Amino acid sequence: MKKTIIILSLIVIILCIFKTEEVIIPNESIRFRVVANSNTIKDQQIKKVIVESLNSEINTISNKSNTIEEARTNIIEDIPTIQNNINNTIKELNYNKNIKVEYGNNYFPKKTYKGITYNEGEYESLVITIGDGIGKNFWCVLFPPLCNIDDTKEDVEYVSLIKEIINKYKR
Repeated sequence: MKKTIIILSLIVIILCIFKTEEVIIPNESIRFRVVANSNTIKDQQIKKVIVESLNSEINTISNKSNTIEEARTNIIEDIPTIQNNINNTIKELNYNKNIKVEYGNNYFPKKTYKGITYNEGEYESLVITIGDGIGKNFWCVLFPPLCNIDDTKEDVEYVSLIKEIINKYKR
């Protein structure tokens, strides 16, 4: 019993020392957003096709950027390729809406993602607006690369020092 009290006390102390605020999007980051023309099924499908068609370019930018400065340079250099890709995609889909590609400080509405609320505001970002741009949007963080976070198929096991200590003394 005495051992259990000591272990629990150590756990509480460790939790107090290492307690940090959970932040998924770092302050120095570049966001990526594709805003649909509207919320109709067709416009939402078009948005998804455009996001998928840009997957390769976005991954390339993310993977070859080790710093935020490199990411900025890579985005600016890739804008013509991104624009060309989008134009080809909407042409293939016979979709007649204007597409606007903007890089810089762009407005993002308040968003809650995985239990964390991100404030509305101007954020450095690459934003693609389809037509009127009043539909639901796809968004992620281009740098540091967090864009495919939900698409991961691998199981990840997080190791906890506290859990290891508890398991050690359970035996």
